Amino acid sequence: MLPTERISYSPITERPRLKLPDGKRIALWVIVNVEEWEAKLPMPRTVLTPPAGGSPSPDIPNWAWHEYGNRVGFWRLLKLFDEFRIPGVLAINGSALAAYPAIVEAAKARRWEFMGHGFTQRNMQKVENEREDIRKTADVIEAATGRRPRGWLGPGLTETWETPDLLKQEGYEYVADWVLDDQPVWLKTTTSPIVNIPYTQECNDVAMMLIQHHKASEYYDRAIDQFEQIYADAADSARVMALVVHPYIMGAPHRTRYFRRVFEVIRQKSDVAFMTGEQILDWYLSTGPKAT
Repeated sequence: MLPTERISYSPITERPRLKLPDGKRIALWVIVNVEEWEAKLPMPRTVLTPPAGGSPSPDIPNWAWHEYGNRVGFWRLLKLFDEFRIPGVLAINGSALAAYPAIVEAAKARRWEFMGHGFTQRNMQKVENEREDIRKTADVIEAATGRRPRGWLGPGLTETWETPDLLKQEGYEYVADWVLDDQPVWLKTTTSPIVNIPYTQECNDVAMMLIQHHKASEYYDRAIDQFEQIYADAADSARVMALVVHPYIMGAPHRTRYFRRVFEVIRQKSDVAFMTGEQILDWYLSTGPKAT
C-alpha cells in the first residue's frame, strides 16, 4: 500500500476531543535506543572519518564511539530516569539483548517497556527476510522479559512497503515510524489496523547532534520550545510528545546535563503524564476513535 492508502488526511483541529486521565494535558514518553553495531560491517554512523578515506574494517574509532554509550553513557542517563521517576521505553535491537545483558536487567528491574527495534541495526529495506527479522526480535525480547513487545520502531525509522502488514500479522499492536502527528492514529494493513504513536525527528539527538551538528545545549532549547508549544496546543485536546536519546550521544559527558535540565523544567508541570508507549496505546484504545 502507498502511505496515502494506509492513512487518510485528517486535520487535528477537526477531530473529537481526546482526554487523558486525571486532567492531564500531554502524554510524554521518553525512548532510549540501544543498538549493537556489527564490528565487521561498515559503521552506519561515524564521528571520525579515516585519514585515507574508504570504509575500513575494523573501524575501531567509530565502533568504540558507539560502544561507549552502552558501557558508560546508558548508566549516566539511567541515573536521570531514576531521579526524575521517568518510565523508560527501551527501543532495542534483538541482537543487543545478548550483547548487553546488564542493560536488559537494569531495564527489567525498573519495569521499562521493551520495544522492537530490528534484530540488527540496519535499514529494514536491506534485511533479507523482514518477517523473520520482526518475529525473531519479538522472540528474543519475550525470552528475556517474559513478554512479547507490543511496539516497534524501525532502525532509522525505515520500513518496506509491507512493514505495517507484517508487524500486525506478527502480533505487534503499535508502530512509531510514521512521524506525522501529535496524536496516535490508525494505519490500515492487509489484515486489521495498527496504531501509530507519535515519535519525533525533531527532539531526537541523532538529528540534532549528528546530522545538524548543533551544540549540546540545542537539545534542551528545542525540547523545551517543543514542549511549551505542544502544551499550549493541548488546551483543546490531549497531545503526545516524544523525547529520543541514544546513549552514545546524549550519554556523552558534555551533553547529559542538558538532558537533565529538560526534566527539571517539565517535572514542574503537574498535568503532564509520563507514560510508556504501551500505556499510551491502552489509553488511545480505550478513549480514542475506533479503527475503521
